[in-house]
Amino acid sequence: MSTELYINSTPKGDRIALLKDKRLVECHLDDKGGSFTVGDIYLGMVKKVVPGLNAAFIDVGYEKDAFLHYLDLGPQIRSLNKFSKNVQSNPKGASLRLNGFKMESDIDKNGKIVQVLTKGQHILVQIVKEPISSKGPRLSCELSIAGRYIVLVPFSKAVSVSKKIASKEERNRLIRLMNSIKPEGFGVIVRTVAEGKEVAELDRDLKNLVKKWDDGMEKLKKARPCDVVIGELDRAASILRDMLNESFDSITVDTQEAFDETRNYLRAIAPDKEKILKLHNNKIKLFEAAGIEKQIKTLFGKSVSLPGGGYLIIEHTEALHVIDINSGNKSNAESNQEDTAMSVNIEAAKEMARQLRLRDMGGIIVVDFIDMKHIENRKHIYERMRDEMAQDKAKHVILPLSKFGLMQITRERVRPEVNIKTVEVCPTCNGSGTISASIGIPDMIENNLDFIINKQNEKQLTLVVHPFLYTHFTAGFPSIRMKWYFKFKAWVKIEKDSSFALTEFRFVNKQGIDIEINTVQQ
Repeated sequence: MSTELYINSTPKGDRIALLKDKRLVECHLDDKGGSFTVGDIYLGMVKKVVPGLNAAFIDVGYEKDAFLHYLDLGPQIRSLNKFSKNVQSNPKGASLRLNGFKMESDIDKNGKIVQVLTKGQHILVQIVKEPISSKGPRLSCELSIAGRYIVLVPFSKAVSVSKKIASKEERNRLIRLMNSIKPEGFGVIVRTVAEGKEVAELDRDLKNLVKKWDDGMEKLKKARPCDVVIGELDRAASILRDMLNESFDSITVDTQEAFDETRNYLRAIAPDKEKILKLHNNKIKLFEAAGIEKQIKTLFGKSVSLPGGGYLIIEHTEALHVIDINSGNKSNAESNQEDTAMSVNIEAAKEMARQLRLRDMGGIIVVDFIDMKHIENRKHIYERMRDEMAQDKAKHVILPLSKFGLMQITRERVRPEVNIKTVEVCPTCNGSGTISASIGIPDMIENNLDFIINKQNEKQLTLVVHPFLYTHFTAGFPSIRMKWYFKFKAWVKIEKDSSFALTEFRFVNKQGIDIEINTVQQ
């Protein structure tokens, strides 16, 4: 299975697309303005302690205070508070490491939050769920710093290994190895990708994480409430850290800055993968050239088509997501109703697993499969759904189909759902409902050309249009573009962009700057 990662840099942030066998399976927008990311560690301040919820609300700089429940404090919260207070109150003399630090006793798991936190107290917290809808971030005091092969856990002694590493010998080897190299005061979680790795690779990863902790504690000395003490990687780097393996065929970026940053990161975590990094410098947009733009347009709508003729209807409510499966024109393809239902449901299971991951849908998902009479068929669909979601990194639980043909799924939600609008607002009327006749768009473009070439004396022009208009202007002999050449004595370069609406167009000069044409269209 081939895996490709594409990173498109835009003024609003990076668009990140992960493809498996040319099919889009993950799509992210790494918003440059967004400041709250899962894994970030902040110095927060307790704003309010609520005994009735056994929780506290913490100010980390978001418009809504973040939520911290007693069960998320972690057993070592007293040790964490003592250490962070020492670092801040004695910035010159306090040790940044945990070796020699006297740990406090664990808190009672059935205790009360008022016994631990007080209003106005400074506390180190980690984002475990980004702000979603009207809710603020969700926090934890059980800090952890993720690396490529291991996760470093301060104020712990335990060494644990991923359950996905099945070999008893390998598990024992990794436990012995980590016990021999981990620093005092830290626990370690060994990730699945560490299987079979040599001690040098694991030790390098461990040292990088310890340095990250040291740098964070150095920041803590001068930190004020709401400051980031240890920041998580950006989305592209975290995807590479968590998923980079032998199946990766290419990593493509479209700016020199992103190329240099990604190359430096690959050199640090996987030097052998540096050769698969590519810089896209074609004039056609990266997502357009890779066919990603078209996939986004067809995969994020309310209705999603299946290869065999069926389709999914995806609805969202405040409490849950509902997915309805319809046979469409598939109903005429099979010999009987049961075979039709089975065929469509199998296709739907595969597409649903992709949609959950692609849209990052979380919480409760209810799926209405087409009714099947045979118990073995319902069991087969349940097993197929489990197999399809096995590659999903988010924690999830799938229940067998009920007698009504409904499947219930819960999926971990740590950040807002990816929601890309695929319904295009008319660029001419801006959603008012009335536009100039589309048949007049070619004449409007020609009038603009006349003004730009003859009045503004712009000669080297590029016209960007919808693919339909591109074909209209370039097909045939003589083409409309050829007629423009004879009329205006200037060759107009035409590019197509499927993200444009049919009536949308723009002109670009030889410096690559958009030409203002609003006054021309009136």
